[in-house]
Amino acid sequence: MKSKNILIIGVFGVITLAIVYTMTSTESPELYLEKIEKEREKQYKFIKFNIDSPLDEEHKRHFKELDFYPIDPEFKVRAKLVPLEEKKMIELPMTDGSVEKYLKHSFAEFDLNGKPQKLLLLQSIKEADKRNFFLAFADVTSGEETYGGGRYINLRQDGKNSITIDFNLAYNPYCAYNPDFACPLPPKENLMEIPIPVGEKDYKKE
Repeated sequence: MKSKNILIIGVFGVITLAIVYTMTSTESPELYLEKIEKEREKQYKFIKFNIDSPLDEEHKRHFKELDFYPIDPEFKVRAKLVPLEEKKMIELPMTDGSVEKYLKHSFAEFDLNGKPQKLLLLQSIKEADKRNFFLAFADVTSGEETYGGGRYINLRQDGKNSITIDFNLAYNPYCAYNPDFACPLPPKENLMEIPIPVGEKDYKKE
């Protein structure tokens, strides 16, 4: 491919990124990418060095990096927040066969790649701030390129009737690194029938 064509493609990519973020965020594309990279670095340092890391000391010594998809701002979406009229408790199955209780709080409704999506947002029964939500989901990549037990996103309500979901921030539960941990599996409402090729990929031990 000629260098002129490469330059044109590169410029087009930057323009596309800028247009997407003009529509979805007040952040510049550069600041957004920097923000995601910083989150990834924090995640790496936690897994590598923190005393609460799911890795034992031997695996920490060999741990070099986390594996992520390329950042794609099209997977940062603005969702309509639809609270459930009757908020009930749900018992999520855990990877060790036990269950953990969460409050079924709201549905997040949005379009992604032209397809309508509806995900259930949960709250821990220990959560003090009622603007914070827990999203556990699985998608077409689960069990292939990403962890088979699904991935998580921590969410915070940022609008009166809306919430931002950035799938680029999807991360693995502890049990993806260490099967001795018990992790909640996604509820049936959050088994997505589309691929989410952003966020963290499955962990491969060195």
